[in-house]
Amino acid sequence: MLFNSLQYLIFLPTVFILYWFVFRKNLKLQNLLIITASYVFYGWWDWRFLFLILFSTLLDFFVGQQIFKNLETKKARYWLWLSVICNVGLLGFFKYFNFFIDSFIEMFSLFGYEIKSTWTLRIILPVGISFYTFQTMSYSFDIYYKKLKPTNNFISFAAFVAFFPQLVAGPIERASNLLRQINSNRTFNYNQASGGLKLILWGFFKKLVIADSLAPIVDDIFANYASYPASTLILGVCLFSFQVYGDFSGYTDIAIGTAKLFGIELMSNFKFPNFSRNIAEYWQRWHISLSTWFRHYLYIPMGGSRVSKLKSVRNIIVIFLVSGLWHGANWTFVFWGAIHATLYIPVFLMGRNRIYAHNVIAENSWLPSVKEILQVTLTFVLVTFSRIFFRSPSITDAFAYIKQISADFNYESYVHPMGYRMLDFYVLIGIFVCYEYIIRKDERNPFNSKYLFVRLLIYALVILSILLFYDDGVNRSFIYFQF
Repeated sequence: MLFNSLQYLIFLPTVFILYWFVFRKNLKLQNLLIITASYVFYGWWDWRFLFLILFSTLLDFFVGQQIFKNLETKKARYWLWLSVICNVGLLGFFKYFNFFIDSFIEMFSLFGYEIKSTWTLRIILPVGISFYTFQTMSYSFDIYYKKLKPTNNFISFAAFVAFFPQLVAGPIERASNLLRQINSNRTFNYNQASGGLKLILWGFFKKLVIADSLAPIVDDIFANYASYPASTLILGVCLFSFQVYGDFSGYTDIAIGTAKLFGIELMSNFKFPNFSRNIAEYWQRWHISLSTWFRHYLYIPMGGSRVSKLKSVRNIIVIFLVSGLWHGANWTFVFWGAIHATLYIPVFLMGRNRIYAHNVIAENSWLPSVKEILQVTLTFVLVTFSRIFFRSPSITDAFAYIKQISADFNYESYVHPMGYRMLDFYVLIGIFVCYEYIIRKDERNPFNSKYLFVRLLIYALVILSILLFYDDGVNRSFIYFQF
């Protein structure tokens, strides 16, 4: 079920009413409702893959208990490896089986050996498998590293794994945050619910008005890059940067806002990454839950930055390559990860990877300095360039796209595939960027004006924009569902 579907607009109020008006006084029934609603939400797409979620839930619930019982023995490590092997095995089979088979065949073809692709299977990628497998594994890791005690309440654990707002595209939650809240009694809080509705509204604006309106343009340019000049190709990848940000951060806002309606606070996943002053700050603001996961469960166990500079650089390369592969079974994502590693390493070696961790651009002023403007522009250009590989269907297409930019560096006004004025979209993006700059200090409160009239005006403009841009005949899926 999609957030931006009419079914969801019926589903959410129904679950909300049952949650607060029917099962309000019974925590167990509330959690059972969360599980039921989550399974309906996920099964709406394909009920068969509910068995995968159930398998991961049963596996790590049992493994967590066994790890805790054997913490002082070597058996704990064996149980942890069981969780890793099973979860990564599921992920590997459904997401990477054909990728590795095809890569194996291509490798042999370079040496003149032709192998028929008889091992390739028609495997459907279960939506959200990269997210919920990482979430259940984090539970086992935290118990192994003595940061968490296992729960004996299977209903609460199942609700933690399948919690529908963040099930299919994150944030990737840790049990210390989400499971703790699911295990606790919850009371309705008007301010919390109001804040949730505001985030949902802002998320829908990002998705329906920004991302979905740019999608046809981006699709057209990337599909026909060979026939467009450099100006159009540069426009295409710049618009894709705004599309993917509006799409993914829009989903996150809707997820966090929905969780608030049920008295649960999810972690922030985006903190205005388009205003990052270097690549390190970008990764502290973009897809925070994934970056945090890799830092805690891969980078630090490998030694992190406590080892020699050479080994730290190795660790950074590994993290970015694995992060790239996590995004998809294609060499384009691995190459995208390699680009970010290349950009990150100089920042790390100069010791500037944490200097912007606790402040935002123009922290104490209305306008950024010239230096900050140049830093943000450079970071945006570098990140946007890397997205040529993220968006292209193959490495060959990505390099051909770049080659076309350098080969045909001419200007030509782009015509919208549906005949709309492009100036309207440029103005829309400009207003969006300016507004995000205004609210840059608080990603949880998109409508933070102290004047009621201003807030009401913004609400009206946002709602009007959503009504104008929403097309129930298109109903575009969220980009990160494929990961």
